[in-house]
Amino acid sequence: MSLKNKNILVTGAAGFIGHALIERILKEKEINIIGIDNLNSYYNPLLKQKRIELLHQKNIDKRWKFFKVDLKDNFKVDEIFKKFNPDIVINLAAQAGVRYSLENPKTYIESNLVGFFNILESCRKYDIEHLIYASSSSVYGGNKIMPFNENNSVDHPLSLYAATKKSNEMLAHSYSHLFQIPSTGLRFFTVYGPLGRPDMAPMIFADSIINGKPINVFNDGNMSRDFTYISDAVEAIFKCCLKKPSPNKSFYENPPDPSTSFAPHRIFNVGSNNPINLLKFIEMLESEIGLKAIKKMQPMQPGDVKSTYADISKIRGWANFQPKTSFQKGIHLFANWYKDYISSDYYRKTE
Repeated sequence: MSLKNKNILVTGAAGFIGHALIERILKEKEINIIGIDNLNSYYNPLLKQKRIELLHQKNIDKRWKFFKVDLKDNFKVDEIFKKFNPDIVINLAAQAGVRYSLENPKTYIESNLVGFFNILESCRKYDIEHLIYASSSSVYGGNKIMPFNENNSVDHPLSLYAATKKSNEMLAHSYSHLFQIPSTGLRFFTVYGPLGRPDMAPMIFADSIINGKPINVFNDGNMSRDFTYISDAVEAIFKCCLKKPSPNKSFYENPPDPSTSFAPHRIFNVGSNNPINLLKFIEMLESEIGLKAIKKMQPMQPGDVKSTYADISKIRGWANFQPKTSFQKGIHLFANWYKDYISSDYYRKTE
């Protein structure tokens, strides 16, 4: 499938993954990009504005446009679809964070359910070619079978955030079935890298190590995460843009494959297939920064999972996706960027 002359709408354009994805698409020729974001204050909006500024600097041939739009505003969402008639919609906008959902549950319902519903309705109304949407590894919940495979049960979420992401998958499937909207859900596993989210461990830990602040190490460090470098996550999305799902005609064979459907809907893990122990992660970050962390051991937090580990065989077979950045290389690139970032005037503004 060629993307030449396609209009691609990216929601969450000022977010970590959204910004990096638009930067990647801008490297291609003759693709038009519409980015929307509400620039909310979940973390400092100055960082989001910085990402938008960087994209404007690279938008030499004026193929991308940005609009401040909240997905909860159905009128404005509809207005964007009507004006630009997107061929492909990539929904990356969401209220993120597991722990934040314990304190602000309403925000998750409004952004992740109401907002996503508005996207689905506009996709139906304007007959888009392909919807790609962000799900999360958190949907695997209390699953203890490793590595996480798309055939595993995802019916036992441990947080409201995870529940909303599972709900997104179900809503997208129903619209895919009822209105024949080709839809691809991507379960991302701990995406990290330069210009990342300041509420996630790499940024929190790097800042604490450099500034001599204690790091909260949950479950006494007995945890692991399948870290995915940002360029790999973005390449997975881009490759999925090139191939839209069709119904699985063998779906009813025993046993059915729950990552596929009789509708044009697919689900894929996006990870590195390489879990890293939390204490090992801290040790590697210490080595890159050249300072020791002050570790404060803590019990497991409500809503957290002990380990994540992505089986990526399905997306490898579907889209020829293979992560290229080892964790050692990724943490080196991240640490080098962070050391430059904290010495900049911009860092002082966002603190």
